[in-house]
Amino acid sequence: MASVMEDPTLERHFKGHKDAVTCSDFNPNHKQLASGSADKTLMIWNLNPKARAFRFVGHKDVITGVQFSPSGDLVASSSRDKTVRLWTPSIKAESTVFRAHTATVRSVSFSRDGQSLVTASDDKSVKVWSVHRQRFVYSLNAHTNWVCCARFSPDSRLIASCGEDRTVRLWDTSTKQCINCFTDYGGSATFVDFNISGTCIASSGADNTLKIWDIRTNKLLQHYQVHSAGINCFSFHPSGNFLISASSDSTVKILDLLEGRLIYTLHGHKGPVLTVGFSRGGDLFASGGCDAQVLMWKTNFDAFDYREVLSKHSRRVTPDPPPHLTDIYPRAPHLHVPRSGVIEISPMVADMQTADPAVVELGQNHYPATAGDGSRHRSPVWGDTKRHANRLPGEDGPSGRRGSQARSGQEGGAGRREVEVEDSQEVCSGLPLSITSTLQNIVQQLDLLTQTVSVLEERLTLTEDKLKDCLLNQSHILQQVRRQEEDQEIEREEDREGWREWGGGSSPSSV
Repeated sequence: MASVMEDPTLERHFKGHKDAVTCSDFNPNHKQLASGSADKTLMIWNLNPKARAFRFVGHKDVITGVQFSPSGDLVASSSRDKTVRLWTPSIKAESTVFRAHTATVRSVSFSRDGQSLVTASDDKSVKVWSVHRQRFVYSLNAHTNWVCCARFSPDSRLIASCGEDRTVRLWDTSTKQCINCFTDYGGSATFVDFNISGTCIASSGADNTLKIWDIRTNKLLQHYQVHSAGINCFSFHPSGNFLISASSDSTVKILDLLEGRLIYTLHGHKGPVLTVGFSRGGDLFASGGCDAQVLMWKTNFDAFDYREVLSKHSRRVTPDPPPHLTDIYPRAPHLHVPRSGVIEISPMVADMQTADPAVVELGQNHYPATAGDGSRHRSPVWGDTKRHANRLPGEDGPSGRRGSQARSGQEGGAGRREVEVEDSQEVCSGLPLSITSTLQNIVQQLDLLTQTVSVLEERLTLTEDKLKDCLLNQSHILQQVRRQEEDQEIEREEDREGWREWGGGSSPSSV
């Protein structure tokens, strides 16, 4: 099968993050790529080379996870600041923020229908949220240490989670119970996900291993040990035939799951690779790491004749449509180690010809002196919406040209900065500055009203909960009093019967 494959090639090199790239995901519309970073910003890269990129500012700490909704109209991000944000991946820069956990949120993921979110956190819990109702639904608590990752199954009936307690857990979303626990790890479990059919899960570990389990039989199908350092992330190809992994050994590796072997080792990052992921169509994949680079690769190797593959597996053991991991031979657990013949790819990243895209700054303003910078207290509930476009396209932030002008202070830098902000507002909105300013004031007032209503709603909920508890306690007390009265009445009746039998029919009160 390798003879009909073409090698992966490096397509684009995105520069814009100022710290490690920790997470990435392709938009299902095949037009955008999102990446989160330790620089606290979310970048939305447009795959059209001439289009601008968007930098979203709002998180107060490292962004740990990012994922597009199935429809592509929302991006969810998790952060070490204990919050989850929902963004509109456009120049509108609308975001919704909620305090999801009491500690770092390690991952966030949508269900296949886009109705729910699942989050994993250092507070040892997995939580499920309603996207449209914008409410917490339930929590899953069985992990005994930090939870690193959580994912829905394709049919949303199961959730897989893994963490620092060296376990991978399966949860039933209907009963909210842990139905299975895999503990065969020599270190923390770093990442987990379902294959395309939902019949298997793969999990990676800090012990350099990657394992694939059949969740119907609870058997280990494959065990790969091809990296020389911990595996931080992996992604199934949409066909289910390939898996790509990112490791702290600075490499990205591609596994052929049908043949059960390593086929490519990709070099391009300097330092640990923290994230990797296929596009929904499988024709592209992206990688990011501690070198602050986002590399986009063209797959090339997925264009082959599936009939040739299926001819090797004519005796199928599953009614599911091909291909399927149960077609892998041998079916007994087996360890895969690097073999000779693995293709090494070392692209010249520094010599990429593609020009850096212009970047539009969106979200909170970096400059406290500017009105509407979003620096006031933010309510830890849903409904926190900002619409700002505070920088000209192509400028990276305070450290760039505009930042030096802002630092000039009384020498006229502030005035120049104000003019540039006005220009960017007119470019982005297409409206005169006076109307834009009025609309911004209205938005600020609406935000204050939203926050006030949210606080009142929260207090009302607490009051309702307390009232409910009081009513329940009162009901329990009344039931106890009634039971006591019934017991006393039964005792009195028994006493009367006893007196009648002993005293010829007289009651105790008449003796």
